[in-house]
Amino acid sequence: MVSIGVDMGAKNIKVVVLKDNEVVSKALVTAGLDTEGALKKALQAASGEAGLEYTEADYITATGAGRKDVPMANDELTEVGAAVRGALHFFKDARTVIDVGAEEGRGVRCDAEGRVIDFVVNEKCAAGAGAFCEAMARALEVPLEEFGPLSLESDREIPMNAQCAVFAESEVVSLVHAKTPKQDIARAVHDAIASRITSMVRRVGLEEQVALVGGLAYNVGFIDSLKRDLETEVLIPPDPEYAAAIGAAVVAAERGLKASEGGENS
Repeated sequence: MVSIGVDMGAKNIKVVVLKDNEVVSKALVTAGLDTEGALKKALQAASGEAGLEYTEADYITATGAGRKDVPMANDELTEVGAAVRGALHFFKDARTVIDVGAEEGRGVRCDAEGRVIDFVVNEKCAAGAGAFCEAMARALEVPLEEFGPLSLESDREIPMNAQCAVFAESEVVSLVHAKTPKQDIARAVHDAIASRITSMVRRVGLEEQVALVGGLAYNVGFIDSLKRDLETEVLIPPDPEYAAAIGAAVVAAERGLKASEGGENS
């Protein structure tokens, strides 16, 4: 069984090819203005690496904000459902899944079968997501890839009260004018994001084990802040940015098998 998961994210399009429930290839392409062209490019890159054409896949499932704009998909899956199934593909005992991407952050509680019991989505601008980190790194004139490690150099807690990325940027500028060290500001930013995410997770009910997926899972500063705020360890899969695409591919394999069995029985 060859299945494909497509994650049409707000910033990037991720495609994963699964063969017999194992990831054999993946691709990421910036969505840009030509999303149709970017989608085909991502599909061709991932399927080509797997040694096939994407049209040869047994089943394709799409997820993400643009999941309805994937004409070659057999069906679709919500972002929440995809994140959970992607996390459980690596950590079958995870019962709390945190998904933080460019534009949104989510806290999800699930059962052993990957069914969503409850979830909450960040609704306060981008202040609880990756775009917030990007904006604050620009305000501090620090390269994004250095922003997380920089925060680990701080041992000070500086509260940030702004609930909006725009207002928070003004708060960062004020801290800069006050001669606050950059590492302390970087930690304050990560602590603020972690605090918002933790608040969401506690609303749905924090259960062991906790898995973190999405692009912000690459940020060591955010991971450190989240662990301290949750007061527990956090599991991170390989290539966490692809978790939703993997989850979609896993579901595609299940649905493809069911469809084939149905065809055999008819």
